[in-house]
Amino acid sequence: MDTAERVALVARHTEEVVTEEELRGLLEETEEPTAYIGYAPTGEMHIGHFTTMRKLADFVEAGLDVTVLVADLHAHLDDEKSPLELLDARSEYYRIAIEGMVEAAGADPDAVTFTRGTDYQLEEPYTLELYRLLADTTISRAQRAGSEVVRQSENPKLGGLVYTLMQSLDVATLEADIAYGGIDQRGIYMLAREMLPDHGFGKPLCVFAPLLSGLSGGKQSSSDRSSGVFLTDDTETVEEKIDGAYCPAGEVADNGVLEYLQRLVFPILGVRDEPFVVERPEEYGGDLTYESYEPLEADFVSGDLHPADLKPAAAAAIDEVIGPVRDRLLDRPDLLARAYPESRD
Repeated sequence: MDTAERVALVARHTEEVVTEEELRGLLEETEEPTAYIGYAPTGEMHIGHFTTMRKLADFVEAGLDVTVLVADLHAHLDDEKSPLELLDARSEYYRIAIEGMVEAAGADPDAVTFTRGTDYQLEEPYTLELYRLLADTTISRAQRAGSEVVRQSENPKLGGLVYTLMQSLDVATLEADIAYGGIDQRGIYMLAREMLPDHGFGKPLCVFAPLLSGLSGGKQSSSDRSSGVFLTDDTETVEEKIDGAYCPAGEVADNGVLEYLQRLVFPILGVRDEPFVVERPEEYGGDLTYESYEPLEADFVSGDLHPADLKPAAAAAIDEVIGPVRDRLLDRPDLLARAYPESRD
């Protein structure tokens, strides 16, 4: 695989790469570049996480050395979204779920290295470097950087401000050439690009994944199970959620069903070399077969593809995609009960 092919593989299905010129130079000059993504183990994982995790399969195929940080301390610092006593169980749950998503996306989960924040964030040299960053950063700068990630309030807790600096420092500590995350992480990683060189570290290049709209048209959230498909939702629940989703005929904006297809289903079908099929009665034109997302969207906008036909096909495809991950998690009911006792009573 030449450099151009590797660049295309790393950059595809993303929201932004900062910068593609840096990415091209990195892949030309470094035999096995390193990439990292961090996930704070808070709420149960949903399909929005899957769209991000699917990208790790591209990184592995492109020859990157990939690390996933299960950022357990971050989960507690962000307004105590995860109590300390649940961090071990939730960290284990996130690892099992992420391994399942990577495998479902067509990559070997053993090709991904996992680490936890508590493996290195409680001792030097990390703590000393963190104090140096704290000394150099204003409250307003930290707030701006984390405004799309950390829970905001008029009187923020210090944990949320430290969170942003820890995430910047994680990039350096894990020696990542590429910082990867959702586009909501942009402010934090731009802070890392700004500050880390002043502290003797390299400037990471950044790859950002798009965020999915919720099924009701707003943002998908781990705290609202009706806003999206969760990895443990059964087939009937997936069908019900997609059937009731915001998907007005001809409209693309905030259409979670279309985004699920574009960001998750079609990329995975592409790896499998399988088409997406919409079954319709002959009296309504018969079945439709799509090899890529763009023709489907065009048919939907023109009215040739109706939501009533699209939704059942989308639900079946989404259910098939999450099925192996769901089985992996449901095989561990003890873990789910320990990680999320309040939702398993």
